[in-house]
Amino acid sequence: MAGAVKLKIESIDLLERDVKLRMPFRFGVVTLTEAPQAFARVRIRTEDGREATGAAAELLAPKWFDKDPALANEDNYEQLRRSLAAAREAYLVHEARTAWDHASPARGLVENYGPALLDRAVLDALCRALGVSFFEAIRRNLIGAPAVEGIDLGAYFATLRPSARIAARHTVGLLDPITAADQRERVGDGLPETLEHVVARYGHRYFKLKVAGDARADVERLAAIAAVLDRIQAPYHVTLDGNEQYEDMAGVAELWARMKGEVRLARLVASVLFIEQPVKRQKAFASPVRGVGRPVIIDESDDALDAFPRAKALGYRGVSSKTCKGIYKSLLNGARCTAWNRQMGTVPIYFLTGEDLTLQAGLALQQDLALVSLLGLTHVERNGHHYVNGMAGLPPGEQDAFLAAHPDLYERSHGAVRVRITGGMLDIGSLDCAGYACRAMPDWAAMRDMKLQKESA
Repeated sequence: MAGAVKLKIESIDLLERDVKLRMPFRFGVVTLTEAPQAFARVRIRTEDGREATGAAAELLAPKWFDKDPALANEDNYEQLRRSLAAAREAYLVHEARTAWDHASPARGLVENYGPALLDRAVLDALCRALGVSFFEAIRRNLIGAPAVEGIDLGAYFATLRPSARIAARHTVGLLDPITAADQRERVGDGLPETLEHVVARYGHRYFKLKVAGDARADVERLAAIAAVLDRIQAPYHVTLDGNEQYEDMAGVAELWARMKGEVRLARLVASVLFIEQPVKRQKAFASPVRGVGRPVIIDESDDALDAFPRAKALGYRGVSSKTCKGIYKSLLNGARCTAWNRQMGTVPIYFLTGEDLTLQAGLALQQDLALVSLLGLTHVERNGHHYVNGMAGLPPGEQDAFLAAHPDLYERSHGAVRVRITGGMLDIGSLDCAGYACRAMPDWAAMRDMKLQKESA
């Protein structure tokens, strides 16, 4: 912690703007067609008087942080706004302290949403004040992370080496058409709509397949997907995302048994890397992982700093990294994997994965990509570019700024700036810049102040 920098948060602005999807995205119990995106703008002052403003962004995603069917999407948005408002109140009363000590992780995905967003904005501001990149700030432990669970986080951070490229793992949602024959309605904007077209345009070799909790139906859909993926001559890799749709691990074991017994799925089954959160969060820790021939990880069950160790004790092998759950949690979990694998003394079995929550081009996308790259991940789920028409809804000046600042990551096509994926890969070398992975800033004038419903009633 010798290089730790103390800072005081001077101001926090919370803003938002609407995001409309070009095609519906069904995951778990929700079909998403639009949602607000939250932004935090934070001004800090370091102990030696340097000031800077940082920012972060995250979708106010419904039916993921809290899947209570009795809650409308607007209720979910309000939950997340309140989490941000509570975090702002807590962070503004702090005296000078390190970025790590400003963080206030709680128990619960909703409760952690606000701190997770503010932590990124604070770190962005710190990096800008010091004129260093996110990568340098973490590797030098300028955030002031201590030893945790006997793990010297500073020493672990010093070993991390980001990559300038990472593979994009394409999401196949539950409503996504596989071939043109499956399409009931066409978007008609010239961008890929079917899985066939996605593979042809982007050249993906990693895929994330959503399953819906009915083993028979899931096998049939997977077989339709396999019929497309099996045309790829090079090796491809698949992950399965249950989104809590299975009642228990026995149901997941049945799915796996059916998959193994299906000739049409032979290559796909051999290509499965892991299975993500198949069991409802309320029951995920009720019994050990059994009867599944691939590693199982937690995602929605990762609701607190101690979630991964609890999952490990039941046979789970990994945990997702998502900036909406907290960057410091991801860094701690990366250190845990390294320590646990070293203790095993064999082939590493504990791991992190990179998962998306419809991250939008700009701040949210870039900060998440920087995090997973630093953690050493070689592929990461990306879906925002598929379900949203790039930056089409943003002011032209903002689009131009991000394209000019990060020409390796973005391109202009079909009338808008959008993520560039070539041969299934994202080029992210430009994220190694002063600040948290962004040389550009969004157009703040094109947003509205975030207001709670009771304040605006």
